[in-house]
Amino acid sequence: MILVVLVASAFATVPLAGGRLGALLELRFRAAWLLGLAFGIQIALALLPGESSDLRLAVHAATYPMGLMFVWINRDVPGLWLVASGALANGVAIVANGGVMPTTAEALRTAGLAVDPEVFANSAALSDPRLLFLGDVFAIPSWVPFANVFSIGDVLIAVGVAYTVHAVCGSRLIPGRFRWSGPRALESA
Repeated sequence: MILVVLVASAFATVPLAGGRLGALLELRFRAAWLLGLAFGIQIALALLPGESSDLRLAVHAATYPMGLMFVWINRDVPGLWLVASGALANGVAIVANGGVMPTTAEALRTAGLAVDPEVFANSAALSDPRLLFLGDVFAIPSWVPFANVFSIGDVLIAVGVAYTVHAVCGSRLIPGRFRWSGPRALESA
């Protein structure tokens, strides 16, 4: 949820920085269905209750290569490399931990989230996590709206999306040579 708030903030700040939000309508991504499918699967897994299983874990882990393929196909869009680096960091942590993003019980408690190893969750406190530093080790306290745990990969994704939005919209926050120069031939595949 924190990603949604940060991305919404990026959009809201474009006009304040002299950008034109309408420029986003000129951007056409190739294979956008890949990203939609990956997000749809992750949302379904988060909303559908159920026990943790090898199938759920494998399906969750499979969404990350979909997102990376989308970014690779659209790599000439400014900032997507930063989004990809965040997704890759998250994906590596998830694969290294059998399909689950590692977190700590302390981070979950700080965010006011349940610590239940029997229920599938995108983030779980594991007994022997691998690459925990890439996991959801940061927490937004439970008293803050949208409290949750998040990773350095999530931060990179949010910064990358903000950079992309501001670069495409011609914001003054992005130096001229790094801005998007106009419509590209990125027709949906």
